[in-house]
Amino acid sequence: MATTAHPPSRLRAWMLEGLSDMGKGVQQAPHAAPEPAHKGQRWWRVMCLTGVDYFSTLGYQPGIAALAAGLLSPVATLVLVLVTLAGALPVYRRVAEESPHGQGSIAMLERLLSFWQGKLFALTLLGFAATDFLITITLSAADASTHLVENPHLTSALHSHQMLITLFLVALLGAVFLKGFLEAIGVAVTLVGVYLALNVVVVFAGLWHVATAGHVVADWSSALTAQHSSVFAMVGVALLVFPKLALGLSGFETGVAVMPHVQGDPQDTEERPTGRIRGTKKLLTTAALIMSGFLITTSFITTLLIPAPEFQPGGKANGRALAYLAHHYLGNAFGTVYDVSTIAILWFAGASAMAGLLNLMPRYLPRYGMAPHWAGAVRPMVIVFTLIGFLVTWVFDANVDKQGGAYATGVLVLISSAAIAVTIAAHRACQRKWTVAFAMISIVFLYTTVVNVIERPDGVKIGACFIVGIILVSLLSRLARAFELRVTSVTLDPMAERFVKDIASRKIRFIANKPGHRDKAEYRDKIEQIRADNDIPEAEDFVFVEVTVTDPSEFEAGLTVRGEVLHDRYRVLTLESSSVPNALAALLLHVRDTTGRIPHIYFEWTEGNPFRNFLRFFLFGQGEVAPVTREVLREAEPDRARRPRVHTG
Repeated sequence: MATTAHPPSRLRAWMLEGLSDMGKGVQQAPHAAPEPAHKGQRWWRVMCLTGVDYFSTLGYQPGIAALAAGLLSPVATLVLVLVTLAGALPVYRRVAEESPHGQGSIAMLERLLSFWQGKLFALTLLGFAATDFLITITLSAADASTHLVENPHLTSALHSHQMLITLFLVALLGAVFLKGFLEAIGVAVTLVGVYLALNVVVVFAGLWHVATAGHVVADWSSALTAQHSSVFAMVGVALLVFPKLALGLSGFETGVAVMPHVQGDPQDTEERPTGRIRGTKKLLTTAALIMSGFLITTSFITTLLIPAPEFQPGGKANGRALAYLAHHYLGNAFGTVYDVSTIAILWFAGASAMAGLLNLMPRYLPRYGMAPHWAGAVRPMVIVFTLIGFLVTWVFDANVDKQGGAYATGVLVLISSAAIAVTIAAHRACQRKWTVAFAMISIVFLYTTVVNVIERPDGVKIGACFIVGIILVSLLSRLARAFELRVTSVTLDPMAERFVKDIASRKIRFIANKPGHRDKAEYRDKIEQIRADNDIPEAEDFVFVEVTVTDPSEFEAGLTVRGEVLHDRYRVLTLESSSVPNALAALLLHVRDTTGRIPHIYFEWTEGNPFRNFLRFFLFGQGEVAPVTREVLREAEPDRARRPRVHTG
């Protein structure tokens, strides 16, 4: 029965309007109907959507590599490329097979664990994913502002305003999502195409100057030999500094997340979208090869052609090494075009990250009951994430180098979790060789993650803040929604329907029974106790209701009710649910709606401390059953006259 409610204000209605229109853009909203497997975009177009995140790291990766490895930057970058092609790429090709609907490695690992440990583990990974996406937004905005500030035409006017420019870019990104974010793939194709073409020009210009100025290579080689006694020493140092270059591994998780947009074969099914998987593998492989080529060549030319002091904070190449070369060797006009292209793709990388963030959280938290109702709407979440972006920008002083550790931590944790997930998947499939290979890859990524955390703890600190924040908000949300009716549907088998139809001809009386030995004495004694406690005549009959708790950490699920006759006398309805009170309340409301009669249910008072019993209900789905059942019914049915009756003796 509907209750009278005041219409919401225009602002509130606008803020909570729908869930999103982003299914037409970056990722399909989790509430949307699944797109048929044969629809979608060609894989190379979707690759450009991944590329605004992945390829845009060229804006700052060569400078970070030079700061981390110095003259060894090309060697350390070669190690990064080997890890990319021999490690991350095989891992995510396997993730594409195991999770073809865009859930990624988090969903793979979530399936391995149940109950609260599974939920908390997924929430922890969500914290690192939030770190990855949010730092992508702030770091990309910071590097875009660096390209603006250091442009020769603008540096005098903007040099002291980098923080304000970065905050403006983050705010502008939020404004775009408040307005609506549509059809991102077409924009991404244009941005990536122009950006990569300009980078090809810069790379060829750099290689030409290296080739024509022969002393450059000789000077670099002599300096390397002076610093390191042998090739093995160089490789050893490169391996040690490799974790600092982990930003070059970003983009793989996004590549899997956009899988639902990859065009499949006409014969694909949602259960096995073979064409989509094949297209995604092409996407991942092509993106990795393109990026690897650029990483090697750009680290080589920037290390050889840019003086080392220019990479340092305050230097003209800090955070914009390739832009420095573009201005220096191709003129300020071309350099300005390159700056504009870089700023655009870096800003759009933030848009890709925001879209991923807005789709990742609703994919998990509502299923856990760990999100407020307004979290299902895009606009409030955009405001929350934008404000967090402001805070992160302020904490890191809009500095690219300072945010590198946090970004790398998020990237490495997600890649490590993916490597572990595919190792377990290969083991379960009895693929011994792949199990060993993926286990070795997992060790490499875990080592890299640990070293990165030790050397740059900012990443794990901010990741821990996100994890604590997500878990705290999630638990408070679940607590606030504890008395919400969480059963999505109720289905009775033929025997259960017979019981309900029969008892509906009289007064409908149920007895809530916690199943024990289920012998004749248990049911006989229970009826006698209920009659005595509630002064019910012997002429009245009852139907027992027994609920078995399955996974108490689950929030919403359907309810199947089965009927059986025990000991040739006692009618029993059996249910399986994550919460005893919710299952009982849902059954009572269903019986009322199907019979038109108000059912009664009888309980014993639960022994023990009420607060402890409530915690048992909150965490394990049982405990203070009688009052909680009544409270669930009260929230679900405001009209007292139509509310099922709860009796406790």
